[in-house]
Amino acid sequence: MTDFKSVLIKTIGILTIGFIVSSCSPENKISPEQAKQIAKEAYLYGYPLVMNYKTLYAYTLDKSSPEYKGEFNVKSCEARVYTPEDKAIVTPNSDTPYCIFWSDISNEPVVFSVPEMEADRYYSFQFIDLFTHNFAYVGTMATGNGPGKYLIAANKWKGEKPKGITDIIYCETDLFLTIVRSQLMNNNDLDRVKTIQDAYQVQLLSEYLGKESNYKAPAIDWPVWNEGDQFTEASFKYVDIVLSLTQEIQSEKHLREKFAKLGIGTPGPFDFESFDPEIQEAIKAGIKEGIADIQAFVKKHGTDPLSSTKMFGTRDFLNQSAKENFNYNNMFLPRAVAADRGLYGNSAAEATYPMYFVDGEDKPLNAAENNYRITFEKDKFPPVHAFWSLTMYDGKTQLLIDNPMDRYLINSPMMDDFVINEDGSLTIHIQKESPGAGLEANWLPAPNGPFYCVLRLYGPKESAVKGEWVNPPMIKSN
Repeated sequence: MTDFKSVLIKTIGILTIGFIVSSCSPENKISPEQAKQIAKEAYLYGYPLVMNYKTLYAYTLDKSSPEYKGEFNVKSCEARVYTPEDKAIVTPNSDTPYCIFWSDISNEPVVFSVPEMEADRYYSFQFIDLFTHNFAYVGTMATGNGPGKYLIAANKWKGEKPKGITDIIYCETDLFLTIVRSQLMNNNDLDRVKTIQDAYQVQLLSEYLGKESNYKAPAIDWPVWNEGDQFTEASFKYVDIVLSLTQEIQSEKHLREKFAKLGIGTPGPFDFESFDPEIQEAIKAGIKEGIADIQAFVKKHGTDPLSSTKMFGTRDFLNQSAKENFNYNNMFLPRAVAADRGLYGNSAAEATYPMYFVDGEDKPLNAAENNYRITFEKDKFPPVHAFWSLTMYDGKTQLLIDNPMDRYLINSPMMDDFVINEDGSLTIHIQKESPGAGLEANWLPAPNGPFYCVLRLYGPKESAVKGEWVNPPMIKSN
């Protein structure tokens, strides 16, 4: 196994080391203003990498973690839905049982095998690189419900397509995350979902070919994750390690040169204490400005029902979207916002996510003060090829909330249980206390305080993706 720090030195070491030597010499010392600006850029660029590392650490590196899934290249599936006890990912869904695991393709590709799926069941394999780009999909919307075998290889791999492989998918990073969603049709469907999950296969290419594997986990001095570091200068130690695991993108070379002035992405760990107090304060100030930019973006665009369609996808898509939808020269702020508000959101063809952060009067949602409702008119239900759901989240933790019914969402598979209005419309009641026994089927329990909701459309139809269908407002029903 090639040591990843060696890869760093080979790929950017010679140029970077020379650059560092010159930039760190007294005559080239950066000013506090330069340090602040670089820190802001590095924070916005690196925030998704940091949140991705948090998941990597919890799921694969820390065997003592309550959310540990398993080692690299080992499938990990659970035939259950997420609950408030699942805390590694903010804004998780709770209606598709997950398989979640990390893969390492630094030495050889991996092969994913999927079975024949029922025609009416949605499933997807979402592949996410270290930058949080959705670099590919396998599943209902992307490849259909037929069986297949898909080889995932690093860009540097030059091998021939093996016999029996349906397609080859390339990834720009050696480590990547896979999230598998398998639709739960009803409360009695978990056994069938487990059977489906058991049929998914993950193999190293050597194993697929019937050969012995010599795989060894990467020998890295992984920094211990500390919750809260993502909001401070400590986040840069995670950015530093993730950059050491990636190849330099030519269009981002100038950024890496900037970050190197703060010791980010250079040989050796990030060392905040090596800077004098004035520079330290400048770095902290830059991070605060980066956080403020994320918050301002959310305030400006948070009510856009199509925001998710613009902020999740491949690297090329995100660059194009940043220019066309936000008039930005790069994608880094929208990508950071996406990681903050809904890490690992799907690309638009797979799902759209209209968000409810405010009510119909543009006021923040707070169930301690108000009751709310959403009404879908007859023949204007969310337009989907698969299914839709409305999920409740605590406004403080961004996680699912405990409630007496253990109900975290309302979705279209519950349609037969809903109380339909006389005019054929459906009203969902969003409040902390029951709306009454006769309406509890339509009740989405809220916390005693701030909250937000996400409306998920899986397999959205064209009218949803283009904004021709607009989700109804959430209005007070006091």
